[in-house]
Amino acid sequence: MSLLQIRNLCVTFPTARGALHAVEALDLDVAEGEVLGIVGESGSGKSVAMLAVMGLIRPPGRISADLLRFDGIDLLSLSPRARRGLVGKDMAMIFQEPMTSLNPCFTVGWQIAEALRIHLGLSRAAARARAVELLRQVGIPAPEQRLGAFPHLLSGGMNQRVMIAMAIACNPRVLIADEPTTALDVTVQKQILDLLAELQRARGMALVLITHDMGVIAETAHRVQVMYAGQAMERRPAAALLATPAHPYTEALLAALPERADARRRLATIPGLVPGVADRPAGCLFAPRCRLAFARCAERPALTPLADGAVRCHAPL
Repeated sequence: MSLLQIRNLCVTFPTARGALHAVEALDLDVAEGEVLGIVGESGSGKSVAMLAVMGLIRPPGRISADLLRFDGIDLLSLSPRARRGLVGKDMAMIFQEPMTSLNPCFTVGWQIAEALRIHLGLSRAAARARAVELLRQVGIPAPEQRLGAFPHLLSGGMNQRVMIAMAIACNPRVLIADEPTTALDVTVQKQILDLLAELQRARGMALVLITHDMGVIAETAHRVQVMYAGQAMERRPAAALLATPAHPYTEALLAALPERADARRRLATIPGLVPGVADRPAGCLFAPRCRLAFARCAERPALTPLADGAVRCHAPL
């Protein structure tokens, strides 16, 4: 059974040149205990879609959906007060930049304890004890001493661990991790990904992992949703998608992985850029960059079912 259900989610932002369709007709399901990877280039709508689920799109951004439901709760009709009780407790998010997501004016201990007091009603002493335990769980040494540290006194990797501790503080059922390894060195990236995978298994929570790195997806995800220019291009089990991609965009992303490159040739790239407002094609959004584009690509393709998922392409691989 799906814990999170999304049908026909659209997120638009007005601009001087017209409406920017950041997310367009997105369907998504996340099951209990599942790791879903959402992958695509910058500007593909990955983060915006999940910010919409969390209720963090501010005007003039506009959200519409046929269905946006968490564990049977209609998120579209929730009052602001009810949403505040849900977000941070049952649904939590790790944001992309820990140094800008943590408040520089408060210690990390105070920021973790605040969530515990608001959502769980813990006393100051109980919240402090729980904060120490959380910091220990995410691998921060001497957690009692770190409680009094301000974010600028900690490294990027440490701050990311603090963000994870805050996100899991109230035992969420769905954890959204938005590029959790951005700006971290390779060794720390591996530690953070291993930590998230360990916490997901131990707690049985659903994990939505947003990334542009197919290597991260290969190591972590059960299912993968590939997004491009706000649309879902392919949705399949991770092993099948990595072995036999059905969409040319997925194939191009995989071909650009350094570990798949031929040392005698230049690393594969995808020419062009993700379309914006002014250059958004009327047909297939990926057609201007696709090596396999043909006449029918001038028509907008629908997301069509496959035996193990779905693909948006007139001529799947």
